[in-house]
Amino acid sequence: MFAYSLVLLATCLLAASAGASLPHLFPTTLTLDSDAVLPAPTRYNHRGIHTTLMRGVEAPLRVRLEATVPAALGDVLAFYRTELRKLGWQEQHDHAMIGADHVQLAFISPLGPAALKLDRKESGTSVHLVQKNAQMATRANVLPEPGQAKLVFSNTGDKEAVLEIHGQTIPRRAGANAVALDLVPGKYPYRLGVPGYPATKDILTVTAGDTWELTVGRDGDAWPPLQLY
Repeated sequence: MFAYSLVLLATCLLAASAGASLPHLFPTTLTLDSDAVLPAPTRYNHRGIHTTLMRGVEAPLRVRLEATVPAALGDVLAFYRTELRKLGWQEQHDHAMIGADHVQLAFISPLGPAALKLDRKESGTSVHLVQKNAQMATRANVLPEPGQAKLVFSNTGDKEAVLEIHGQTIPRRAGANAVALDLVPGKYPYRLGVPGYPATKDILTVTAGDTWELTVGRDGDAWPPLQLY
């Protein structure tokens, strides 16, 4: 466990709705939207870009695209395999899950690990595309060890906060630097307590290569777990 000064800024930019739901999906050619932060078709019912930023680090640690595309799952899959290959993303075939209603692919992108999930919906196909920036995570000291996950605990309130997780009790006084601990992938019940506030109890599920943050806000409230990387 080590300490360092972190201030997290999470932003979410939602695009306006475009296009309409198609009652009967048919094979179609999807065109790349050249203005999209992550590869996305020009046709969509809704689309949102979510970025995880950290003060002092010039680029996002993690970027996520959420969209619904009015096209069949197979057409959307073909679009992404083509466009991501053009960008130098290398598909990790050993981790591929491809079914009639759900697709899950892992990639190594020029910036770091990436993943694509597609699900068939009545209005088309939902898209969940994530790209991580390993260099930025290293600069921010939040890059997990190989095969492990990392948890960052921050207290921005004016009272001491105590995190109990994985058999450890971790106090952080008001204004102290954040601390981090490495975790084996799995599910971890935790308790987060601040004097004068009801304790927060929940279960955090972590996967190898992911970094999560638990934060106590300035008003003493425990924020929901946030994936940093």
